[in-house]
Amino acid sequence: MLGVSAPTAKIAKEAGVAEGTLFTYFANKDELLNRLYLELKMDLREAMMTGYPAGKSLVVRNRHVWDRFIGWGSAHPLKRRAMRQLAVSDRITEESKKLVGDAFGEFDDMMRECAAGGAMRHQPPSFVSAIMSAIGDTTMDFIMREPAQAKRYTKAGFDAFWSAVAG
Repeated sequence: MLGVSAPTAKIAKEAGVAEGTLFTYFANKDELLNRLYLELKMDLREAMMTGYPAGKSLVVRNRHVWDRFIGWGSAHPLKRRAMRQLAVSDRITEESKKLVGDAFGEFDDMMRECAAGGAMRHQPPSFVSAIMSAIGDTTMDFIMREPAQAKRYTKAGFDAFWSAVAG
């Protein structure tokens, strides 16, 4: 897997289009990668925040987001892998990162609320979010190995996350 360093010819081939066709829609490879990053993040946001139980307790809201985060990542392992690679790429612009940040406002508010109390009270919300992501990745990896245990791992992962932030 070449990730963001894949040549546009290979990207076009995988997409089933001519390389020139890519540049009909995108001015350059960086624009293509930024658009993909935005699309993946918005797809994840939609999955996590649909039916978000605003007004419910912090644990209920976190569990809602967690279950949908794990469900999305488990159902879309290639999207998950691409999103992780793009998230650490220096090709993703500050503008794209800001658009994603703006779209995840409710999620960020929830992470701030998590950071305000418990074991994370002296940590920035981004640290709480990173912990959720790391435990989520481990949970999804185990689900991929043992799909029949998905419910068990989803619950165990959430319990570990919640203990880390609320304990």
